[in-house]
Amino acid sequence: MSENSPSRPLAAATDALFLAVDAIQSGRWAEADQAIADGARSCRADGHLPFAQNFCYLDGVLAAGHGDHDGAREKAAALIRWSAPRRARLMELWAAHIRALDAIGRSDYEEAYQNAAAISAPGTFPAYAVTAVWTGLDLVEAAMRTGRGAQAAAHAAAMREAALAARSPRLDFVAAACAATAASSMRSTGLFEAVLARPTARQWPFDLARVQLAYGEQLRRGHAAAAGRVQLAAARATFEQLGARPWAARADAELRATGPNRDEVVTTVLTTQEYEIAALAAAGLTNKQIGEQLFLSHRTVSTHLYRTFPKLGIRTRAALRDALATVPPPARDARLSNQAV
Repeated sequence: MSENSPSRPLAAATDALFLAVDAIQSGRWAEADQAIADGARSCRADGHLPFAQNFCYLDGVLAAGHGDHDGAREKAAALIRWSAPRRARLMELWAAHIRALDAIGRSDYEEAYQNAAAISAPGTFPAYAVTAVWTGLDLVEAAMRTGRGAQAAAHAAAMREAALAARSPRLDFVAAACAATAASSMRSTGLFEAVLARPTARQWPFDLARVQLAYGEQLRRGHAAAAGRVQLAAARATFEQLGARPWAARADAELRATGPNRDEVVTTVLTTQEYEIAALAAAGLTNKQIGEQLFLSHRTVSTHLYRTFPKLGIRTRAALRDALATVPPPARDARLSNQAV
């Protein structure tokens, strides 16, 4: 294919689109901004205006995530202006997704529900509405917030029955998050814990932080303030890092509601084994070395660390030492008392 081939610019725009989607889902939002700008510029320069609407959509999603209400509204309106004379239904769904996410950020859950339900009615996944797989968590959260528990449960069940795990690990994670969000309070704790314990959960920071926020809110309202603070602090840290301002503000408000001082040290409870593994990791041992010392497989060590990180409100192994310094150890035994942290 020659460099002057008309399909080459579109191929470059397609590459930018895939990069932008991956960057949004992986929490690399600054990189996504750049990919969106590059892709849109390429499309405009080469006359691929229909394809350029993909970048308008993603730009609107990021604006909603950042809490840029005016930007999100403008991108949604632009999609509607493009789609109306062309009867481009897909772009109408994209606009509804932007509006739903923006509304959740503003805590307008009724508006969020109406827009998310316009994409896929609760309990259904229309074959023609690919956007529905992007908005499952929005619909379930908005339904729960507006007293539509039955609709939330139906949609969570539909996501499970759609076998989303076969499509991608992220969709499998989101489907499990929806099941936890829609479950009764008696069942949801175990479901939330299972979602957060998934080794792959940290690959999708925004989705994970939304789960932590929902779980933390539930724990606080269930009078488990200390446990709730752990989840809320972790969610707030991620939202702040992403620049997801409305969600960070929600997590911050929930943290303040758990006690008089939002900056007080978070008290968390680790099991003896979690603390011991974390202490050895903080001391510089690899997972294999820890496993050899404690007679565990390296996979078991990895699983324990993935469970420990959100409890401590951290995201990296390098932060373990400082985090453990603020946490009272469980009943220490002779083995642990001789190990430096």
